[in-house]
Amino acid sequence: MSRTANTTAQDFVPFATAALDFHRALNVPAGPLVTTRDELDALHAHLVSLHGLLDAHTARTGRLVPAEADQLHNARTRVWHAAEHLHTAYHAAPRPDSGEVPDPEECRAGLPEGAPGLTICQRHQRAAHLVRRRNTPSDLRTPFTGLIRR
Repeated sequence: MSRTANTTAQDFVPFATAALDFHRALNVPAGPLVTTRDELDALHAHLVSLHGLLDAHTARTGRLVPAEADQLHNARTRVWHAAEHLHTAYHAAPRPDSGEVPDPEECRAGLPEGAPGLTICQRHQRAAHLVRRRNTPSDLRTPFTGLIRR
C-alpha cells in the first residue's frame, strides 16, 4: 500500500489558490483603501479552513513520516497565528455603519456586535478550542526557529 495520496482524486487546493489570486486581482485595487470587515471575515474563514486541512494532514502523516509531520505541525501553528491576527484586525477595523472601533474585550463577552458580525468570533472560538486541545502553550508561544522538535 502506498504512503502517498491517490493521484486520481480531485484536488481542490490549486483551484482555491487560483480563486484567491483572481479575487485579489479584481477586488484589491492599488491605493490607500481600508480593508473591509467582510473581507477580513472571509480571509479568517479561509485560514481556519486551511488550518483544518493542515491539521488533518499532520495527524495522518505523523504516524508514517514523523519528520514531515513536524514541519506540517509548524505550518499549522503559523496559520493559526495568522488567523489570530486577522481576528484582531477585524476588531480593530471600524464598524461600517458608525465608523466606531469596538473594544476587543467585547468579543470575549459573547455578543460583541450581534449577527452576522459575530460569525468571525464564533468561528475563532471553535477553532481556538481545537488549537488548545492539540497544542501546548509553548507550541503557540515559541518563535519559529526552523529546528526540528524531535
